Amino acid sequence: MNTATMQIAAQSGWLSLGPLLAGVAVVAILLGGFWWGAIVRRRESPPPRPEEQPHLPPGGAVREVRENREPDEMPQSPTRVLPHELHAFGNLGTRPSPTKPRPRWSKGTSGSFGGGGLGGH
Repeated sequence: MNTATMQIAAQSGWLSLGPLLAGVAVVAILLGGFWWGAIVRRRESPPPRPEEQPHLPPGGAVREVRENREPDEMPQSPTRVLPHELHAFGNLGTRPSPTKPRPRWSKGTSGSFGGGGLGGH
């Protein structure tokens, strides 16, 4: 835009019309978004009623069980064992460990590989 066009636009008021139209467009888009959100929300199922909420089991809350577990042994085979040939479809199972005490790290170590730490105080 050159200077002559700017002066003509400023005198006629067309220069202030652009930002006004942009503002109206933004407001229209925002209102359309709220309107569309209300339509989508009406299509959704209502929230569950109190009687539809999950309840505690008859025995009360289920608590965490702390036990040592050890992996099942790898099946011995003269040929290569593929993952689909293992029980549980490739996931090695675990079983409760016969020893009850939890394994501890040596005194003076952090317990993680290469962790270092400050030592065992």
